[in-house]
Amino acid sequence: MVRMQRSATRKRVAVTGASGLIGSALVRSLRADGHDVLRLVRRPARTADEVEWDPKRLYVDAAGLVGVDAVVHLAGAGVGERRWSEVYKKEIRDSRVLGTTAISQALASLADPPETLVCGTALGWYGDTGSRAVDESAPAGTGFLPSVCVEWEAAAAPAEEAGIRVAYARTGLVVAREGGAWGRLFPLFRAGLGGRLGDGRQYWSFISLHDEVAALRHILDTGSLSGPVNLTAPEPVTNREVTAAMGRVLRRPTPFPVPAAALRVALGDFAADVLGSQRVLPGRLLESGFDFAFPTIDESIRAA
Repeated sequence: MVRMQRSATRKRVAVTGASGLIGSALVRSLRADGHDVLRLVRRPARTADEVEWDPKRLYVDAAGLVGVDAVVHLAGAGVGERRWSEVYKKEIRDSRVLGTTAISQALASLADPPETLVCGTALGWYGDTGSRAVDESAPAGTGFLPSVCVEWEAAAAPAEEAGIRVAYARTGLVVAREGGAWGRLFPLFRAGLGGRLGDGRQYWSFISLHDEVAALRHILDTGSLSGPVNLTAPEPVTNREVTAAMGRVLRRPTPFPVPAAALRVALGDFAADVLGSQRVLPGRLLESGFDFAFPTIDESIRAA
């Protein structure tokens, strides 16, 4: 397939999940540097920078994607937003697998598809690694989230088969004030109500929001990066260490541990992932020359 020559500087990038924590920060960053950004929305497009899609119906207005250089696919139901019932687990899976299928099929249908698809996935791929450090070479784990991640990444096959460079951005816990897990932790710790979860020995692989956006843009600009890329800081820490760092940075006591049994009652099946351990390293990011602005947990918390 012959591709049209596109600008090496100014890019036209389409983003799903553009209203979410990571997506909105990425859109701001790209636009600040003069790139054209299209946002995929689940309603009829109202402005020139919107493209309609409906992942549940596997529908994308592919005509609106003509001429894009890259797509960053970040949409999906929040993993930690509700208690995990069987109904919500289905929503978690479907929102990712159907959404990725819709996007990849739409891109593959274009006469001149974009060069790159960055598909945001998750460290859930690896399951519980305990204290064992893993990188992108590790196989998928077992359990609900690993099975979702395997299907999620497999759903991008049509894009790969169309010759599009596909990278799977396996993101860790994003340290940000505005949302995600840390968006819930900050108010608790500021009020002096924070504490470790369970025994606190489980590893948390985190990344600052700044570095998350920078890493996504690094993948967009680095033609040698395809396949899985872990987006996590180079020094994973335990939940005990996170708790101590939150106390140090916010200058608050951290006296209230949350018992594992209470988490199981409150979160259902999701408690196993909160209490599970993921010690994941960003091997491919580091090998490709990416520099973290906030590599440690204290720096990431201060940045947030």
